[in-house]
Amino acid sequence: MTDISRRTYLKSVGGTGVALSVAGCSSILGGGSAGTIVPGTASGFPPFEFVNEQGELVGFDVDLLTAVVDETDYELGEWSDLNFDTLITALQNDQIDTIAAAMTITEGRDETIDFTDPYYDANQAVLVRENSDFRPSGTGDLADRPIGAQSGTTGESEMQALVEEGVVSESQTTAYENYVLAVQDLVNGNVDAVIVDTPVAETFVADRPVVSAFTIETGEQYGFGVRTNDDDRQQALNEGLQAVMDDGTYEELTRKWFASE
Repeated sequence: MTDISRRTYLKSVGGTGVALSVAGCSSILGGGSAGTIVPGTASGFPPFEFVNEQGELVGFDVDLLTAVVDETDYELGEWSDLNFDTLITALQNDQIDTIAAAMTITEGRDETIDFTDPYYDANQAVLVRENSDFRPSGTGDLADRPIGAQSGTTGESEMQALVEEGVVSESQTTAYENYVLAVQDLVNGNVDAVIVDTPVAETFVADRPVVSAFTIETGEQYGFGVRTNDDDRQQALNEGLQAVMDDGTYEELTRKWFASE
C-alpha cells in the first residue's frame, strides 16, 4: 500500500463504520466465495470491536483486518457479529472465513483452528469499582468474592483457575456474553471484580467508574483465526499483516485506537 492509499484508507475508516450482517443470513452461509474473506467478530470488546452510537461496527480489529485484506488479492466480505464463544464453531462450519476478535492464540484453540502470525500482545487485568474500598493486589485477595469475565475468553480461563485453586467457588463466578455487560454488573455492585484483557481494561477505566487493581501476567498474543485447511487465506493474511506493519499502517491504527501507546 502506498503512503497516499494508506492515508486515503485511514481517512475513510476514521469517519465510517461497518454495517453489521445478521448471523446466519443467506449472504454468510457457506462462507466466502473464491477471492473473498468473510470476517467474524464479537462486539462489546472496545477498542478492538464495538458498536458505536450510530450502530456501526468499529474498532482496531475492524480497521486492521480491512487494511490487511486490502494488501491481498482477496475482497473483504460482510462482517458477522456473533457471541465470542460461538466464533470458532462458525469458522469450522464455513459461516465465516476468519476470526478478528482479539482472540488469544492458545494450545487448546490451535488444536481446532489455525492462526495467523500474532498482531498484538496482552495480559489480564483485574477491574474493581472506583468508589469501593476493595483494592486487591493479587489473586489471593479475590478469595470469596463474586467475580466475572466474558464467556469463552482467557479471562474466563483465569477465573476458572481461581475456582480450581479454591480461591472462589463456582457459584461466585459469572460468565457474561460480553465485557460491556460484565463491567456494567461490576459498576452496579453485582460482582466485585472483572478479569479482562489489559488493553480493553484501559478503555473501560477511561470511560467507566472502574480502576485496574492489578495485572495477571499471561503473556498472551492475539491472532486472526482461520480454518485448519485454509492455507491460502492464512498465507494471504500473514503477508498482508506484514505489509501493514512494514508500511506504517499498523502503527497509525495503534495510535488511533490506543491513545496511551
